[in-house]
Amino acid sequence: MTIVRPASETPFEPIGAGRGAARQVLLGPETGSDFHTRRFVMEPGGGMPMHTNSVEHQQYVLCGAARVGIGDEIHDIRAGMVVHIPAGVPHWYRVEGAEPFEFLCIVPAGEDRVELLGEEIPAD
Repeated sequence: MTIVRPASETPFEPIGAGRGAARQVLLGPETGSDFHTRRFVMEPGGGMPMHTNSVEHQQYVLCGAARVGIGDEIHDIRAGMVVHIPAGVPHWYRVEGAEPFEFLCIVPAGEDRVELLGEEIPAD
């Protein structure tokens, strides 16, 4: 199936556990593909608390900067960087600076179960 459309036609969904965080499912189940493409935007001062996903995900950062905890490591991530987070590995995001943090996230098709491991965005 071929799909060509402006990304602006896909609505943003707020992420309940996040602060100032939303996502778009740009290409999902309608493609019949083995993977899906999502776009995340986190506003300045926003982020996501510690959580796990049941599927791996690969990310490409479009703009902004964030401190990202993955497992026991903390990384300073910015535009132009790529990130791979294996399935089941705890991770969190905290936007750094005055610009939104925005990235594309590619995941395998199928259910992505998220388990929240905390309610607060870590200070570090």
